[in-house]
Parts: sequence; C-alpha cells; structure tokens
Amino acid sequence: MDGQIFDERPQTRTKYKALGIHHLNQIADIGCLSKEQIQTIRIVGQVFPFRTNDYVLKELIDWEKIPDDPIFRLVFPQRDMLTEEDFMSMARLVKGDAPQSEIECLRHDIQSRLNPHPAGQRELNIPTEESLPIDGLQHKYRETVLFFPSRGQTCHAYCTFCFRWAQFTGNKELKIASKDADTIRMYLARNKQLTDLLVTGGDPMVMKTRALERYLHPILQDSSLDHIVNIRIGTKALSFWPHRFIHDTDADDLMRLFEDIIQTGRSLAIMAHFNHPRELATDSARQAIQRIRNTGAVIRTQSPLLNHINNHEDIWAALWNQQVQLGLIPYYMFVERDTGARHYFELPLAKCVEIYQKSVRQVSGLARTVRGPSMSATPGKVEISGIETVANERVFVLRFLQGRDPSWVGRPFFAKYNPQATWLDHLKPAFGQSSFFFEEG
Repeated sequence: MDGQIFDERPQTRTKYKALGIHHLNQIADIGCLSKEQIQTIRIVGQVFPFRTNDYVLKELIDWEKIPDDPIFRLVFPQRDMLTEEDFMSMARLVKGDAPQSEIECLRHDIQSRLNPHPAGQRELNIPTEESLPIDGLQHKYRETVLFFPSRGQTCHAYCTFCFRWAQFTGNKELKIASKDADTIRMYLARNKQLTDLLVTGGDPMVMKTRALERYLHPILQDSSLDHIVNIRIGTKALSFWPHRFIHDTDADDLMRLFEDIIQTGRSLAIMAHFNHPRELATDSARQAIQRIRNTGAVIRTQSPLLNHINNHEDIWAALWNQQVQLGLIPYYMFVERDTGARHYFELPLAKCVEIYQKSVRQVSGLARTVRGPSMSATPGKVEISGIETVANERVFVLRFLQGRDPSWVGRPFFAKYNPQATWLDHLKPAFGQSSFFFEEG
C-alpha cells in the first residue's frame, strides 16, 4: 500500500498511506522531525520493525510534544530501546554506509539476544501432527487455539513494544503463519475440547474481507465444528486505521461477515488494543466502534502497562472510563512481556500493582471487569492479585487466570516480595518452599 494517496476528506477515505523506514523524509515534513531524530529512527529501525501511516501521524500524535508524546513513542523507535553498545555499533554501520550484509549480520545478532519468541511460543505452543509442526497455529490453553493467517501478518502501524515484533522482521524463521484454510478447519474438527478460535497476527484487519471470509465461512458452515462457539479477532485497527470499518471499499462486507458469525449463534469478540485514551478520541474511532457494535459483536480491550506511554493511574482510569462509555469491555492490563526492548518499556511488578490498584479505584464497577496486572508467561496467564504480609513475610499474591494445565486456573500462590522483579521468572517461592507448584515435574 506504500505510495497510495487518498482523498483528504475524512468521510471519503478508502485508503491509507503506509510509511516505513524509507519514508522518513516524508514523515519529517509532516512532523518536523530533526535530522538527529531521523537518524536515530533509521538506526534503531534496523533492529525493530518500523511502520506507520498518515492517520497516526496526522490525527493521533501531538507533534508539539515530541519526543515525549506517548503516541510518538508508541510508534517511533526510540534510542533507548537499544543498549548503548548496540546502538553505537549499529550507528557506525549506518552512518558509514556499510554493506547491507554487515548491517544484516549485526541486526540478526541483536535480535537473537532479544528473546524473539517469549513464553515458549515456538517450542511449546505450536501443535504437531505425526511429529511435524502445524504451521500457523498456536494451542497453549485447552479451550482456545490461535490462528495466524499469512495475509494478516503485518499491521497498519507497528507498536514499538510489540511482543510479536519478530513476525515483522522479514526473517521467515521467526514468522508464524499459514495460508491453508483447511489446516485450521481440520485441526478444529479433531479437537472437540476447543470452544474458542482467536484469529491473530500481525493484524487480521489488514486483510481484505474476502480473504478473511475464505478462512471463516467454511467454519461457520461446517456442522462438525459446532463446538467452536466463540470467535475472536485480535486487532489494533480501531486505533491505527478505524476507516477499515467505515470507509474502506469492503467495510460493509466486513460488517456483514461479522453479522454472519453472530447469526450462526456464535459470539464474536473483537479483541481491541488501546494503549492510551487519545486513541479513542477521534470521530473515526468512535464511528468504527459503533458500527462494529451494531453487528452484535462485543469489543473487549487490552493493553500492557508501558513505561513512557501509559505508566500512570490517571491514564488508565481515563482509558477504562472512556471504553465503558463507548460500550467496550475492559478486559486485561498486561505486564510488558520479556521480549524486544523490554528494558525500555517494563516496570517493576510492585509498580504495576500500585498503578492497577490506584486506577481501578477511580472507576465504577462496569470498568472493573479488567483483570491484571497479568503476565502471559510460559506456564500461563498469572495475575498479581496484590502485595501482602503473611506470616511475617512480605509476599506477592498471585493466581492463574489461564494455565497450560487447566487445574492451575484460580489457584493462589505466593512469591517472595522483590521490588526489582519485572517478570515471573524473577520471583522465588515464599515461606521456604523450594519451587512453585506448577514447576514440579
């Protein structure tokens, strides 16, 4: 879509202009970026995928407040996302016009050290058949399978914190994707314990509706798949390109597809990613939300807690209050995952608990559907329920919201309080225990 121009009148937009690392001069004209800022983005963008569009540039970023503007930091690679050593090494190559092969070699070296597939995504989550992996699927929890359609393995813009950044690097060895519609249908048919199909990416909403239909209509029409009662679609499009649901040439077809899903008796949940209240403030976003809700679909919202972007309780309270007002359901506050530029975005778990508790106290019960702070770790989704003193020991109180073993779900456990911990693997069992119960065996 690079280079496509649209009518500037918002009500007639049908295309967006995708902008990447090779369009920084065009972006500078919009946002008044300095030469130094452009050079920094060019250097860090060699490691972390960079892509934005004119909707984000013109309607979401406050250019008078960069580089501190949260949406700017959400989309544009920042210098401190790389360690000083890695930044300087890459800068020497980029500024010295080094051969592309040298840049590629350093890029792969840095990326390999950034835990590109956290929580066992490749090693533990991909199902197999006759000892061979089934491309494009992840099956971590009993009831839910994730499907990665190949045409949906990009986004309208890339988030700098994205835990699936490795999908967008161009390295096929790091990508999870499939273009085989029969694969997902047959896997669903063989696994009757499944109830939920999550179509994810990337972002499935970059796909044309007819492509999405080729995956979903056979599932809706197959009576052997009646056990699939919930369909979820993960997307950031409501933030980065709400016109997908309003003015794109096949937006009406997409709404009809949503209605088709509902008419089969299934639920349809749009799993929307909103990281900051400003993403909900545009007329386009609000119109798109209303169109989706009119189909009968439910919109559930989720986001990680991110240093430099939304690390304050007032931001979260405003975000959840706006979502409830618009008819959305706050679903998850996540802890930033242990991948990519985690050192730039992560916060201590103790701070995450503090922000969650202070923010949830500011909202009504309708917004307290949100669960968190939650770590999507190797054994499952672990919620930090609080920090308490039990038997004279300061502890984190935790429980599983989801688990590789369903018997773990809801079971509380305790970890020694560690003010520096930012992830589950930084925690040690409390009360003299040698291991957590889920580690045994």
